Amino acid sequence: MGVNSKLTRLAVLCLAFAGLILLLNFTTNSSKKLSDDHFKPNKIGSRSVEPSPTANSLSEQEVVICVVACGDRLSESLTMMKSALVFTKKPLKFIVISDTDLIPAFNEKLTVWKLMSNKTFDFVVKQIKFPERSDVRMWRKLFKPCAAQRLFLPTMLIDIDAVLYVDTDTLFLAPPEVIWDEFKKMNSSQLAGLSPEHEDPNTGWYNRFAKHPYYGKLGVNSGVMLMNLTRMREFRWTDYVIPIHKEYHLKITWGDQDIINIIFYYHPERLYIYPCRYNYRPDHCMYMSVCTEAEKDGALVLHGSRGTFHSQKQPPFKAVFRAMEEYQLNTDPFDNFLIPMKNYLNTDDKSNCGRVWKVFVLQPEFHLDSRSRTPN
Repeated sequence: MGVNSKLTRLAVLCLAFAGLILLLNFTTNSSKKLSDDHFKPNKIGSRSVEPSPTANSLSEQEVVICVVACGDRLSESLTMMKSALVFTKKPLKFIVISDTDLIPAFNEKLTVWKLMSNKTFDFVVKQIKFPERSDVRMWRKLFKPCAAQRLFLPTMLIDIDAVLYVDTDTLFLAPPEVIWDEFKKMNSSQLAGLSPEHEDPNTGWYNRFAKHPYYGKLGVNSGVMLMNLTRMREFRWTDYVIPIHKEYHLKITWGDQDIINIIFYYHPERLYIYPCRYNYRPDHCMYMSVCTEAEKDGALVLHGSRGTFHSQKQPPFKAVFRAMEEYQLNTDPFDNFLIPMKNYLNTDDKSNCGRVWKVFVLQPEFHLDSRSRTPN
């Protein structure tokens, strides 16, 4: 009888322990982050999956540059595309997504350039298009006019494998294919490439002010973004966008960039990070110089965020933009872009960005001056 009683008690204890394990497992699963149920609609994440196109095949294609431009961004967008043509040594394709009002102007200017330029490029101009049955007016106005269009490129450009997306307020200071070649460095899981939002936590925005999840320790900036659209479609990228906006719309400040940060917070293995010189902004020099790669080898892409191409806040950014805006295609870029740019870059400029003026000239000198042998 005593043995049976002990066995009964042991059985009860085992059942209780098993029940406790089940309860803890249920509690843990039910309290997982919202991402597990809402922001992970598929399980495509295995590194054994090799989505196409591969990095090598992408590197052999023409460089596809995509820009979204609405409102008063016509001139800025054309200046960006001009900078790409100045430096490229490979065929380019521009995909411009724009308002109906701007489409004729883009078509006209790019057609003229194609006829007169000694560079090989193609272009297509498309109309802004947000998903059906979504709040189109809201998406159009999120952060900046039409900027959110970039979130829906995988489903809009269904016949395009990959793009280098850039904001309108960017300028190439080196061949676009240098950035494009970063596709070769991505592993089989990574579907996009971005640079950090900040280098210094003391001046970081996300780590000090964000009320929503963000990538890594300091977040990422979306102004220069490599997008493997094939992998993004396999990942079902756009299935994440609307639910995330619905969940966090009262907490986001920087619109589409914040949504991108939230996605990669939940899926960090999907993001490839390249250095700050691939997306050099006033933040890298306005307080102190924090982008050491750019100081050493020069900026590859200049990003005049917060209107710095058009104001005196950071004179070097305005100087470079002015020189590129004034440059006429099919003339000597050394004499008609680089020399004026150096003249506009007043070396007596005592602003913090002015003190690191070589950041702005190292790459143009290397690519435009055959006599220069600055490190690439």
